[in-house]
Parts: sequence; C-alpha cells; structure tokens
Amino acid sequence: MASQTVADYLLSRLREWDVDKVFAFPGDGINGVLAAFGKADNQPKFIQARHEEMAAFEAVGYAKFSGRVGVCMATSGPGAIHLLNGLYDAKLDHVPVVAIVGQTARSAMGGAYQQEVDLLTLFKDVASDYLQMVTVPEQLPNVLDRAIRIALGKRAPTAIVIPSDVQELEYSAPTHAFKMVPSSLGIRWPRTQPDDEAILGAADLLNQGEKVAMLIGQGARGAAAEVREVADLLGAGVAKALLGKDVLADDLPYVTGSIGLLGTRPSYEMMMECDTLLTVGSSFPYTQFMPEEGQARGVQIDIDPGMIGLRYPYEYNIVSDAAAALRALIPHLRRKEDRSWRDDLESKVIRWWETMRAEAMVEADPVNPMRVFSELSDRLPADAIVSADSGSSANWYARQLKFHGTMRGSLSGNLATMGPGVPYAIGAKFAHPGRPVIAFAGDGAMQMNGLNELITITRYWREWDDPRLIIAVLHNDDLNQVTWEMRAMGGAPAFRESQDLPDVDYAAIASVLGLGSIAVGSPDQLGPAWEKALAADRPTLLDVRTDPDIPPIPPHATFEQALNSAKAMLKGDSSAWGVIREGVKTKAQEFLPHRSEKH
Repeated sequence: MASQTVADYLLSRLREWDVDKVFAFPGDGINGVLAAFGKADNQPKFIQARHEEMAAFEAVGYAKFSGRVGVCMATSGPGAIHLLNGLYDAKLDHVPVVAIVGQTARSAMGGAYQQEVDLLTLFKDVASDYLQMVTVPEQLPNVLDRAIRIALGKRAPTAIVIPSDVQELEYSAPTHAFKMVPSSLGIRWPRTQPDDEAILGAADLLNQGEKVAMLIGQGARGAAAEVREVADLLGAGVAKALLGKDVLADDLPYVTGSIGLLGTRPSYEMMMECDTLLTVGSSFPYTQFMPEEGQARGVQIDIDPGMIGLRYPYEYNIVSDAAAALRALIPHLRRKEDRSWRDDLESKVIRWWETMRAEAMVEADPVNPMRVFSELSDRLPADAIVSADSGSSANWYARQLKFHGTMRGSLSGNLATMGPGVPYAIGAKFAHPGRPVIAFAGDGAMQMNGLNELITITRYWREWDDPRLIIAVLHNDDLNQVTWEMRAMGGAPAFRESQDLPDVDYAAIASVLGLGSIAVGSPDQLGPAWEKALAADRPTLLDVRTDPDIPPIPPHATFEQALNSAKAMLKGDSSAWGVIREGVKTKAQEFLPHRSEKH
C-alpha cells in the first residue's frame, strides 16, 4: 500500500471536517493535491470553475447560503492572485472561507523562480485573521484545523499556502515532542449571553420610546422570531440592511424594506422621524440614512465586539448572540398601547409597494428593468434563493422583490464588486441542490465573467435535484450604474466610450451550451418568460432588452430634485431626453393617487 502524502492527508482532514465541496481551478502548483483528489475518488468533490476568481465567489456563495465554511483552491502565482477579489468579498461581508493555495517548491523560493510570488505578503491583508505556510508535514493538521475554526469563528477568510514539494512528501503526524503542535477536530460554539444590567437599561430605554425603529442585518438571521416579537411589543417598524433582506419576509406589514441609497422611502422616513433606534446584527455604514445625532436614543446588539458601537452614538452597545439578547429583553418590554406610529408606518409600506408596482409598469423602450423584478416577485417560489450582481441589478433587487416564505438572497454587500451574481448562484445550487435559484446580472457583469460560468453550469446542472437555475440578464448595452453615477455628479454627461457595451446575443450563447434560453423584447413577454423558466427542466437564461434610461432614484429624492437632475443632463448626454421622460414618469408614481386613495 502506497504511503499517505501530505496532499492525501489534506483531503482526508477536509472530509473529517465534513467539507464535501472544493471550488477550484487546477495548476502545477497544486499537482500533488490534484493527484490526491484522483486517489480519493474525488472526495471532497473538486468543482472546476472557469477562473479562480469565480471559484472564490462560488465558495462565498456556498458559505453564505449554507452557513458552512466555503473552501476554494488555486495554484501558485497567478492562480493565487486571481482568488483575491472573491476573498475580499468574503472579508467585507463576514463570510467563512478557507483558501488553499500552492507555492513553488521550497528549494526554489527566493530564486526569482517562475510563478514565484510572495504569497504571505499578498494574502496578508485579505487573510489577516489567519495565514500560514506549511513547510513540514507535521504542521498540517494544526494549520488546517485553525484555518477552519478561525474562518468560522471570525466569519472571515483564512488562507493556507502549501509548497508543491511539501504536497508530495510522506505525511508524518506531529509527535509528542518539544515544538510539536498537536491538533484535534471539531468545535463547540459558546452561547454568547448579554450582560444583565445592560439588558435592563436597554429595555427601559426602549420602553420610553414612542417612535421605535428597528434596523436588522444578516446578524439577525438566526433571530427572526425574536425580532418579530420585539417589533410587535414595541410597535416598531423594521428596516433591513441589504445583506439582511432575507431575514424577515416583506409581506409582514411593518417591514419597511431596504435602507440606504438602494432602499425604500418608508425606511428613510422612519429613520428621519423615529425617537428610538434598535439595531440588531447590522453594521450599515451610511450615516446619512440614520437618525440625526441627538434625534434618537439607541441600542445596538451584535456578536462581534469589533463592530459594536459604530455608525450611531448608541447608549447601550450589547455584545451578544442576537437571539439570546432579544429573548433576554422580551420579558422586560412593555407592549405599547398607542399604535399610531406603527399604523402610520404600515400605511406607508402599503403605499410603497403600490408605488413600486406603478413604477414597474411605467412604459419604457423596450422593457422597464423594474418590471423584470416585479413580474418575478409575484411568482417567486417560497423556497427560492436569489442572487444579484452589483450595479443597477442591486437597485431593483433591493426595492422590487418582495421576499416571503423561506426565501434567501444575497449580493456583494460591502465590496460591491462586479461579477459575483452568477457564481453565487452556482455556490447556492451546490449548497441547496433541491431549491430553485435565480440570479440577476447586468450585461456588463455577464460580459465580465458571467458568460464563462454558463459553461460551469452546463457541466454540473444534471447533478442537482432541482435543475432550475435562472439567470436574468438586464440587456441594455450600457454600464448603467456608473452611467447614472456620472449623471449624479453635477449632471455630468455619460462618457460613451467607457459606458457603451458591445451588443451580445446572450440567449444564443446559452442555447449553444444546451441551456434553456428566452429572449424578451417586450413587457408583455415577461410574465410568460418567468413562468416558462420556473417550469423548465434545465437552467435557463432570460435575455431581457431593458431601457437604460430608467433612473435608480434614491428614496429621499424629491420630485423637484429628480426633475432638476434630469435638466442638468442636457449639458450633452446623448440619452438626456429619454432620461428626463422616464425619470419624470417614474418619480411621478410616488405622488399620484393610488388605488387605496381613490374615492
């Protein structure tokens, strides 16, 4: 029987940690590990992306939607470099990912050898919580175990560098000797309980409030039932940071929706008018969308002491598991009998969703992008998982999709990088092969890397219990988000050389690959297209021709501001008149009477 190599032991240790997926791309810097995959009958499963950055994004998506650690792997030099963007996405969104990368042989280090990059320096920032190079076999169990534990415990990326020659060495376990470090598997997490005195003080503060607002983020995901009970007791509205969109269903009448530039008017107005703020599991950074300093008294609950006390001058900064803290609070909260604040918020929420529907139905040339999301919102399966790319897709994801049931959704929240929409969806399918997944991507993101990952989908989709993975492409031949940002900067006209995209037949490419494909060129085709895709027996791409002139107007913008911004564009933007027309029509929906107001 052949001896066990370091690479063999690496895979066996991953299996012992219940790691069953590794998102990766091969290269000679990890040849030893690739040989080990072959000997191990591909356990854990090597999932081949088209590019290392996509492998990292897939690991992030897998971790976000499974709650487990995501593992990605790449070769030395260029392969390791390509992982960085996906790992920074994990770092900024607090996602547990372990990167395993190869390196040139130890004998070549320092010799300006081919593909020799100082990986410890390269990864020093992105994997700052734990980064280590394995130089002898006895190191491996300790290094790998710590990388996994720290990734899970810190909710952060960690990285292991294994030189190519070390991978092929015979594995030798650490001995019971000086300067040997033994290791062990598994981890039991503590229940982080809140401070009793802080809970009493926070409860007293919240009881005194007359207009209570709650802000929740992804850290509240395990505390949804407690959030609902606290909101009911306090008569509070609940706004959601973008990464917390799936924590509470949008069909709850007091959920005001997303907050921020991509947020809703009810969330904005609630924050501007509240006298008390309770933030749970969120580090939402944009202070201009928070109450004015001195306007509201505040309480923050977060399990991470490094993220507590940020963004607003809270009086009680409680480090605790969210559910444990809220359960401790509930017995001390008095139900507010005056429900006028809550009633007003609920009426604003009703009007907001009516406005969103009206804005989605505004005529456009040819398809209003908001309608792409609105038509799906009515048809979303209760167990769907949704990903959205950065750019204009994120605007409509935040505002137009009404989550319900056990739906999950995410995007690149803090890095806001282009490109993760499709690989997130792939990671989601490997995490939950029995659930339908929908990805939204602009045509810029599809041209950047989404098209390549259609090949990955083609390779693996038959392994999924539910074959439905739908990719909706907002096809407007424009890098739309940046185009709008340029316009917002004092009405600067869009620079067409940077903003125009080559026209690509995305549906045709999907069809050539054997995937389902539907080209949508008019709004009346949207509903049937979604229904066909949701009933399909294979992944499907929707190539929707959308109007680039539909404006992503922030929730706090007034009608006059929107009109003035459009007028300012007449300085030379080739789309100026279309933008003025669509902007005025869209913003007007907030001010026109709605069904509930007609007499």
